[in-house]
Amino acid sequence: MMIQTIQFVGIILLFINLIPSVTGMTVNNDPIDVRFASSIQIDDVLKHLNEFQAIATASNGNRAAKTIGFNRTLDYITNFLALKTNFKVTKSFFNLRNFQLLRNPTLSSTINGVVKTHTYSTNLAAAEFYHVQYSTSVTISNNVVLTAIPNFGCSDADWLAAIPSPDGLVALVKRGDCTFESKAILASKYNVATLLLYNDGSTSNNMQPIYINLGQNNRVPALFLSYNLGQSLVSAANDPSRVATIRLSIVTDSALNPTGNICADTVTGDPTQTIVIGSHSDSVPAGPGINDNGSGSATNLALAAALSSLLQTSNYPAYKYRVRFCWWGAEELGLLGANYHVAEAKKASVVGERITDYLININLDMLGSPNFIFGIYDGRTTPTNTPAAAKPGSNKTTTLFQSWFDQNKLPWDYTRFDGRSDYGPFLAAGVVAGGLFSGADAVKTTVQVNKYATMLGGSLGGTAGIRQDICYHQACDKTTNINEFALNKMVQATAYAIETLGQQPNLKSWLYPTREIQDINRNTPPSQYEYDSINEYFGLPYN
Repeated sequence: MMIQTIQFVGIILLFINLIPSVTGMTVNNDPIDVRFASSIQIDDVLKHLNEFQAIATASNGNRAAKTIGFNRTLDYITNFLALKTNFKVTKSFFNLRNFQLLRNPTLSSTINGVVKTHTYSTNLAAAEFYHVQYSTSVTISNNVVLTAIPNFGCSDADWLAAIPSPDGLVALVKRGDCTFESKAILASKYNVATLLLYNDGSTSNNMQPIYINLGQNNRVPALFLSYNLGQSLVSAANDPSRVATIRLSIVTDSALNPTGNICADTVTGDPTQTIVIGSHSDSVPAGPGINDNGSGSATNLALAAALSSLLQTSNYPAYKYRVRFCWWGAEELGLLGANYHVAEAKKASVVGERITDYLININLDMLGSPNFIFGIYDGRTTPTNTPAAAKPGSNKTTTLFQSWFDQNKLPWDYTRFDGRSDYGPFLAAGVVAGGLFSGADAVKTTVQVNKYATMLGGSLGGTAGIRQDICYHQACDKTTNINEFALNKMVQATAYAIETLGQQPNLKSWLYPTREIQDINRNTPPSQYEYDSINEYFGLPYN
């Protein structure tokens, strides 16, 4: 027994020493040609940011989807790619629903014959109700019965338990427990005449109506009510001795506007094995969006130009894989460009355009935040709807980025896959994802400041207790909002990752290891997987 134990411990120790090659913690032990990062200068990126700023300045201060500033941004990206690369450039267009109130909405309630007209105001402190972005139009001129959906209206059971049934009625639903979009989808499923959402009153800040966005795909008319109004209507609707009805009017413009994605492909490399580098090209309406996401878009342009030049150099090794650089439209409206692209790829039959042709999506969204972190997307935090196939490779991509920061003695932080950027549709489709993020509305902590100051020098540690980007989604997100040091390092790290992936002999097997995916699908505990890996390495039978 003792001899067997010693032998097994020896095997364990040997296995630990071989972990990188067994588990894939490094991609390949062969040296790679590392000229990509050194071929890109930060000035190349800053020139693009200055151009984006000039576009915004000449275009009502922003580059938001459905505006002239956005269209000029697409023209700039397309023209630069045509001039500075030999890539195949394609534009694809999808329609966005416009949303504009043509007149203020109206709402009145009648309870046992007593009519009350409720107050709409753009001053939310004075409003009893407020409009909902992407509500559809409706006019209810006759009294329609009100029904209150139990709990939070987040499940079929809630809607089926409503008395009376919501079919054709006005439905009241309380804020909480799931997204507003989820509530609206169920409201549409149960054929409501209108959805009235209301605040939950949980704090003093949760009393008034709020602005919400139900997204481009919403198909129900909706309003958002204050807690007091919502609660009074719920009480009336749930009282058998009272008859509660509603009249209302919502009139909107819902015209369609074409919006574009741009993709640029290397002319070499296997199109059935594609590395996708993505960034979104739109800003919010409030400002120029130079950090969010001019920084990602500019980095993508600089990377594309540098790689095109290198791949045309006779002594630079050609990648086995096609690299596709993409600029997604309308990310700020709900990841619409990336969602459209993935949906089309899932339906495609043309080689190179199918979702199965994609090996990995590297996402670049905000890389130059003034109070920056070096954020690496953490593969362990992929959303629950992520297929098992995408998980091992996403973890390995996290490790790949970590290795660059460690090699260069730079600090880094994990950042969660929280669904707020364009990697989301790719992960949901089973495509490995990874990328970098320098921070948005989260507050930089004292621990982070101390770590960054120790490793970078005090002046680069940042400031504790304020947001990582104090101009996030604001008019001040200009070229003055960029930390050039942080942006430069993020560019170099991304070039390293692309170059390392591109020069591997079998990237697909590394990103999609059959054994690990099977273990995830059968929910094998980590200890069992580790044991199996030892046996697999030494040619022993599985337990």
